[in-house]
Amino acid sequence: MTFCLSSLLESKINFTLGKVNLSRMKSNYLFPNSFKKVGWVLLIPSMVAGLVCLIKGEIDAPELPVFAIWADELFGKQLFFTVVENVIADELIAIGLLLGTVFVVLSKERSEDEFIMCLRLESLVWALYWNYGILLAAIVFVYGMPFFWVMTVNMFSLLLLFVVRFKWRLKKADHEE
Repeated sequence: MTFCLSSLLESKINFTLGKVNLSRMKSNYLFPNSFKKVGWVLLIPSMVAGLVCLIKGEIDAPELPVFAIWADELFGKQLFFTVVENVIADELIAIGLLLGTVFVVLSKERSEDEFIMCLRLESLVWALYWNYGILLAAIVFVYGMPFFWVMTVNMFSLLLLFVVRFKWRLKKADHEE
């Protein structure tokens, strides 16, 4: 919280001295608030399906022909720009997780102000530290196929950690008011 307040005070002084009028914060890179609902609708079922996939280890679904830029046969040759038979359930889960977390993370809050933007930045930095700290520990202590699973989870963990931290900080800030 002190980081947010001090940087807000510094930016206020800098903008005042620089004679720049900052009456409204620009956040053009954020999606409209309505995307947040779509994000949760994609994220929650995809997360449940992903956890089931992690626990079971295999998805029982039919194989379908799909276009592949790069594929390889088990202990065989490398294939480029071809059609292969593949279970696409895991790809659909991954797409749902990625789109869901991106929409939740990058959608505006109902009232987006400097404090919210500061909480976003602080939560992102916190999530980066934890995500890469966990990855560093996994590189040192996890080997073989379990490391593949750690890397798979790591594709999504940065944004998921951000969501958890940001929502927790928002709730905490609401209760302090």
